[in-house]
Amino acid sequence: MVAPPQAHQGQPQLTAAQIQQQHLESLRRQDLARRQAKKPTDREIPDEVSEAIVGDGVGRYKQLREIERRLDAVMMRKRLDISDNLQRRYTRREGILRIWISNTAEGQPWQVMEEGTANEDGIFEFGENQATYKVKIEGRLLDDPEDDEADKPAPQHRPRLSTFFKQISIDFDRDPNLQPDGFSQIEWRKKQMPPGQQLDPTDSENNFDTLEFTRKADENINITINLTRDEKSERFKLSPELAEILDTEEEDRAGAVQGIWEYCRAMGLQEDDDKRKIICDEPLRKLFKADQVYFPYVPDALVAHLHPLPPIQLQYTIRVDKSYIKGERDEDSSSDGDATEELKPCRPTVYDIRVPMPNPLQHQLTRFQTSKSHLNDLQTIVKIDDDLALLVQKIHQTNAKRKFYNNLAKDPTSFVKRWISSQQRDLEIILAEATRGGGEDATNEEFRRGGRDGVWGSELARESVGLWLARSSKPH
Repeated sequence: MVAPPQAHQGQPQLTAAQIQQQHLESLRRQDLARRQAKKPTDREIPDEVSEAIVGDGVGRYKQLREIERRLDAVMMRKRLDISDNLQRRYTRREGILRIWISNTAEGQPWQVMEEGTANEDGIFEFGENQATYKVKIEGRLLDDPEDDEADKPAPQHRPRLSTFFKQISIDFDRDPNLQPDGFSQIEWRKKQMPPGQQLDPTDSENNFDTLEFTRKADENINITINLTRDEKSERFKLSPELAEILDTEEEDRAGAVQGIWEYCRAMGLQEDDDKRKIICDEPLRKLFKADQVYFPYVPDALVAHLHPLPPIQLQYTIRVDKSYIKGERDEDSSSDGDATEELKPCRPTVYDIRVPMPNPLQHQLTRFQTSKSHLNDLQTIVKIDDDLALLVQKIHQTNAKRKFYNNLAKDPTSFVKRWISSQQRDLEIILAEATRGGGEDATNEEFRRGGRDGVWGSELARESVGLWLARSSKPH
């Protein structure tokens, strides 16, 4: 004997209140569905009503309905265009980010000697005020000379140095054991936000133009500044085979796939019967190591040819000597040009870096697509449509009454007979006393009418009677 299945022990048991609440919610949904099913939706006024209405109200209403249909079509097309533009790949726009790197120094031996705080014998002793330097890394996006003054962004909306990089690290070209503070690297990482959220523009730790740090040292030190890009679509360094086909050294994943597709179309490498099948030429054979390839497999095949981009490296020498800090000329500078050139204290080293620029229309398109300011207007329009449907329904009912009284006024006797016959037939159907369902038993008003214009005077009736007589006659 098979034991009955036991109830699932992990399934929670519902209380009586929860069961009653679910039942009430189910009834509410059913009532809502029933009311929505009965809700009128027709907003078209029939043509026959225009003959009974004084004035041109029906014609003007139809014109408004036509304008509404065209406006809905235009708005839908515009919304689809905006969605398409957000997904479209635009030509990469680049700007120039200028970076200034400089440093100052304090408490250096030559500064102590000049200030007269050294010992009487000229020996410098390290104490609380040890020699330090301060490095300043400043970046600013240069204005495009082709942009008008009106097109230039406001200073508060200008992209900052931290906008273009997600990590900045400084490597010291020196053994950390020889460093007074033991540091060998300095690193900054941008805070990662969950999807759909943006960084606080007032957060100075993640939104800045200047990065500064102070360390202890009394000698010149070489450093390497590593800038790791922060791009919406991650870009990769292409392999030599892929770079030869796409004619670029860097590209994102979607751009590489699109470039292969455009190359195949331009070179006519698609099969006539199946456009997905690509006949590889010599460059593609080097890339895919095959004579034929199906295009849906291209994204997976390109993974091996996409390598992470190395960080941008900027070389700089931290100088704490007197000639750099004070802007004095070195003793070995003897050229005439250098003799007349004025040197500035702590003159910076300048680098220009090409950085990707966002699509200028991206913000506006996203705002149009995600804005919720139109929801109140949509609710108002829906309410007006519901009111129009109710009014049109009342117009249909009033028009039915009008036709009823018009027919009654034209021929009261015939109309009353037809109406009584119709009511009698409906009563028979309700009481289940009707012999057949549509008056086929010749009790309908139509079968009671005689003359040539009636049913019995038609050609079909004469042929049917003749056929019936022929079949019912006895053979001689």
